[in-house]
Amino acid sequence: MAAILSAEAVTVRFGGITALKDVSFEVKQGEFLSLIGPNGAGKTTLLKTITGIVKPANASIKINDREITKLPTHSRIRLGLALTHQIVSPFKSMTVLQNVMFAAGYKKVRNIGLSILNFSRSSEKKDAMAFLEMVDIAQYKNFPVSTMPLGILKRLEVARALAIKPKILLLDEPLAGLNSQEASRLADTIKLISQNGMTTVMIEHNLSEVLRISDRLYVLDNGKYLASGNPKEVMKQPEVRTAYLGS
Repeated sequence: MAAILSAEAVTVRFGGITALKDVSFEVKQGEFLSLIGPNGAGKTTLLKTITGIVKPANASIKINDREITKLPTHSRIRLGLALTHQIVSPFKSMTVLQNVMFAAGYKKVRNIGLSILNFSRSSEKKDAMAFLEMVDIAQYKNFPVSTMPLGILKRLEVARALAIKPKILLLDEPLAGLNSQEASRLADTIKLISQNGMTTVMIEHNLSEVLRISDRLYVLDNGKYLASGNPKEVMKQPEVRTAYLGS
């Protein structure tokens, strides 16, 4: 099966620091790939480069063989990318439902200039409710976001990303800050979304959940490729164990 997303020779520098050096990987349609590695390995930088937030010194990034390396972020979103952030940032003056409706209307706003404050559109509301149900927080639809705990906000972040109907879902530490029960439940939700056909790339430090739900691992260390493959087999590799645990 051909890759839906590919990145080749990605190099990113911040001043005199090389954050990524000649990193290449690809993801197939429907695959669940987890990017792992120690703190500072370059994982978030790689996702932000794919979405256009970070500009690389060198790279070739493609969606379905279409070169997107020089496209702005909003154009990449229209082509099928969605990114959730480790630190959630919903619109706090809105309800849970309104936040997802805003995302559901994003492409219409970008393409035909509709008012971004128009939340009464029935199609957007219907879509938003479906995504809230998918991440199991529909019961909070009319609650102000400002009153919601982190566990709900993490799920809301995923719902907002799904609402733009992406081809590829990029998740930056979706389980960070959650207790073990919350993390396990959200991991199950993410896995189910993947099993329903969503191509998923996830950064996550919770290795027990990563190993449980991922199809494949890709390991970075100090901005360089270290290993990739079956999760359990990758974690047995001496170089991977050394990167995490030291010599």
